[in-house]
Amino acid sequence: MDAKMFQVSTLQSLALGYTRAVITVGELMQHGETGLGTFEDVNGEMIAIDGKCWRAMDDGSVAEAGDSRGVPFSAVAYMDGCREFELSGNYTMESLKNELNNRIEEDFGLNSMHVIQIHGTFEKIYARSEAPYRSHHVTLKEMLDTTQTSFEFSDITGSLVGVYYPDYMDGINAAGWHLHFVNDERTKGGHVYEIQMTKGKVRLAKKTSIEILLPKDPAFDTYALKSASKDEIKQVEQGSEQTTQSK
Repeated sequence: MDAKMFQVSTLQSLALGYTRAVITVGELMQHGETGLGTFEDVNGEMIAIDGKCWRAMDDGSVAEAGDSRGVPFSAVAYMDGCREFELSGNYTMESLKNELNNRIEEDFGLNSMHVIQIHGTFEKIYARSEAPYRSHHVTLKEMLDTTQTSFEFSDITGSLVGVYYPDYMDGINAAGWHLHFVNDERTKGGHVYEIQMTKGKVRLAKKTSIEILLPKDPAFDTYALKSASKDEIKQVEQGSEQTTQSK
């Protein structure tokens, strides 16, 4: 059983504006089958599922990411040894995260990492993605304030894909649950900040080790990673206040 999370760079460096390619999609997918991240110059949201890597663009459309596309930040893992269970009822993002926290606490997993897939039926998915922004030492929040678009998907089936990191790893990645979405047809998706889910089939795999691939680029050492704003990271993670487009 592969109990390792594989991560490219750190969330602090992405938040501070290090968006150069560290690895290619082809290289990344040799280390896991499920996960998320972004692409060089923050050119869309990554959804890795079932061994394939997809890119959600700033109009909410999705296309398969080519093997040569650069990746500045990502976390992927294999679903080996996953638990499976079903959820039904009315779930928002908050109630879903609470339910998942209860499930991992039952398995003594709050201080471990997890990778998750939830194939579900959704009345609404509220998501966002962004166009590329080629710059350095411009914070992720500043980039997204300029480039991101929010959208709403209605009456849709598809998969939430994500990772969980414990609080003490905050900054290496986002503490708690971080979820992206792709529909069954692999035509719509993005970074998710709110849902209305009526049922879902969950696959949840606990990870007890991590490998982090840091950039070799000398420019990486010009970033003071501890200065990354946790408030900005949390604001970016929770979504967008921009006008939402129906899709």
